[in-house]
Amino acid sequence: MDIEVLGTLAVREQGVSITPTAPKPRQVLALLALHADQVVPVSALIEELWAGAPPRSARTTLQTYVLQLRALIASALEQGAGQAEGAAEPAAAGPAGPAGRRRSAKDVLVTLPGGYLLNSGGGTSDVREFDRLAGMGYRAMDADDFPGAARLLREALSLWSGPAFADVQGGAQLDMEARRLEETRLCALDQRIEADLRLGRHRELLAELTVLASRYRTHENLHGQFMLALHRSGRRGEALDVYQRLRATLVRELGIEPSAALRRLQRSILMAAPENQLDNAAKAAAERLVRVG
Repeated sequence: MDIEVLGTLAVREQGVSITPTAPKPRQVLALLALHADQVVPVSALIEELWAGAPPRSARTTLQTYVLQLRALIASALEQGAGQAEGAAEPAAAGPAGPAGRRRSAKDVLVTLPGGYLLNSGGGTSDVREFDRLAGMGYRAMDADDFPGAARLLREALSLWSGPAFADVQGGAQLDMEARRLEETRLCALDQRIEADLRLGRHRELLAELTVLASRYRTHENLHGQFMLALHRSGRRGEALDVYQRLRATLVRELGIEPSAALRRLQRSILMAAPENQLDNAAKAAAERLVRVG
């Protein structure tokens, strides 16, 4: 099974889509796919579908959605089996179920005490791959391997084609998971930009950081990185303008001042000679900003 949720929802069994078009079964599949190979409690699925106000028939209706998903899975398994029988290599018949028999829809979408489990059969998941690559990227950063970190984190971020579950009408559970996933993406993005800054790619980052600072108007780390990139590109005045705009937004919208680390960075840029590269004090302030972030 191949699972993609970092953008539009796409779940394929043996290369055949099992993603329903109806909104409610789509929600069920999205939550099961995100937690593939783990039991998703019935209570979580009901909360996702009906947001704390389930009808009396909630469990029966959920079972109906599960049956609809199993029908799609069964069709995909049949198509996969047909393709395997027509192939030259018998080994292409696909994964087997218990006791060596060909697995059925109930083997793929399993009913267990208290919930359901989507059995990926050792397939791929873009969330798992993102976590694996991002984790390797963070370890490379810790080891001061900035080229490796930049490459790994860029590869991890390339798995995203849009907001998580972009085409799913999410309820409470999926909305919460989408926010969590977006936070992991922002963390990876922050560290990838930091790696690029350490590699002297400040000019190459300016266009991207211009967009990010506009999109995330209260994100201090991104604004700090934008200030660094501008200053290192000889645009000290614009770097200071970025700080002033961020400060105005934070005060107006959140009633807070920028962090101490960002204020130190602003003072370091303010005191630096326009023609100089970022001085040691600003470098130290930038490093403190990253650690605090």
